[in-house]
Amino acid sequence: MKNLNTIFLFLFPFFGLAQQGYEIIPDEVKKTPEEVLSQGGRIKVDGVAAVVGNYVILESDVDKTLIDLKQNGYSTASRCEIIGKLLEDKLYAHQATQDSIIVADSEINSMVDQQIARFAEQLGSIDKVVQFYQKSSVEELRQELFDIDKSQKLAQDMQEKIIESIEVTPDEVRQFFNNISKDQKPFFGAEVELAQIVIKPQVSEKAKQAVIDRLNEIRYDVVENGASFSSKAILYSQDPGSSSKGGLYIINKQTPFVKEFKDVAFTLQEGEVSQPFESEFGWHIIQLDKIRGKDRELRHILISPEVTSTELAKAKEAIDSVRQKITSGEISFEDAALIFSSEKETRANGGKLFNPQTLETRLELTKLDPSMYEKVSALKEGEISLPFLESKGRAEEKNYKIIKVLRRWDEHEADFVKDYSRIKELALRDKQIREIGKWQEEKIKDTYISISGSHKSCEFTNNWLKK
Repeated sequence: MKNLNTIFLFLFPFFGLAQQGYEIIPDEVKKTPEEVLSQGGRIKVDGVAAVVGNYVILESDVDKTLIDLKQNGYSTASRCEIIGKLLEDKLYAHQATQDSIIVADSEINSMVDQQIARFAEQLGSIDKVVQFYQKSSVEELRQELFDIDKSQKLAQDMQEKIIESIEVTPDEVRQFFNNISKDQKPFFGAEVELAQIVIKPQVSEKAKQAVIDRLNEIRYDVVENGASFSSKAILYSQDPGSSSKGGLYIINKQTPFVKEFKDVAFTLQEGEVSQPFESEFGWHIIQLDKIRGKDRELRHILISPEVTSTELAKAKEAIDSVRQKITSGEISFEDAALIFSSEKETRANGGKLFNPQTLETRLELTKLDPSMYEKVSALKEGEISLPFLESKGRAEEKNYKIIKVLRRWDEHEADFVKDYSRIKELALRDKQIREIGKWQEEKIKDTYISISGSHKSCEFTNNWLKK
């Protein structure tokens, strides 16, 4: 039986995996644990590897975690490292219950809903997810996910509690920096702070009507002639996230989809196909397949109206005019973004771009999209690119844009003054790690821990064996 614990084991950094980024690889591509084991060994399905407080770690947890890591390219992970990480997670979770940290069941249920929806999107349906994990029902699957998620959330909250009050003073930051030897000084890659103005070509009413008519033809063929909606989605949908899966999505009211989409999805009955409707992405039709509690299992087709060469030329003329106004001093880049940019996410802050992971404006140059890198890598601070056409998505949405380099930091060895904020982050993280180490050392002494004989030869980082 596949162990779901493997998927959510690495809530904290470990071997580079992250909970939200995990992808199910179907059995047609990814071998099952049974197939892997048939080539070398057996799973100890009933052995106890370790006990931490009220939590038990099974040999099967370790075996199957190791198999999944190797299947996903992490072949260097050792059995002792797996045991060590599992012990850490269970120590956090155990202490969280001792400290009366409360995790609401509603929060965990919402996490479970999103995970099952994500898995079903990858495999094609909830039934296939149940089959993949060899569960007897979706309820059994939900319960195991619930237990795993709750344990991981307790562990996460416990770790956050340990470090929540930790701060670093300017003097601590300086000491941290001064204690780094010359040959160990960090290097920071080239970074830029960018702003952009985007002009989207207008779509003619004729082009919009052509899309509506096409979607109505597809809808008629499905509703009246019994054609497969899934096949139509594969053939015609321009949504890169679902077209290859026959337009499949599983959503609930918390799923971050645009309002127009959810408004339609939650008014349909099972088997019903919506009328064409518009969102910022184009025009859609939805077929609701199943209602499963709070979840809606549905398929959709997205088609975006074609932009004519005439409208594209008008957009080019508009962006040229905007750039001319800026370079002549008639208007600032920030004001031009507010007035002319078609991109609502950036125009209110002068077109400034943010790193979606860190929410900071400093962007690593080498991590930019290749097309963006090409346009800005040679620009100096304060310079504005020439207008360029950007195409993105399967629908090849076309926009004209200009980019300004607001600030630029070349690759350099860390400088205490120039890079103070980044050095402060490193110093804080170092202090947090040391505090967590102290906490683990203290709690290991006070917590009941038992490790089976076969694992007592491991050289753990922490003193799990209490020697």
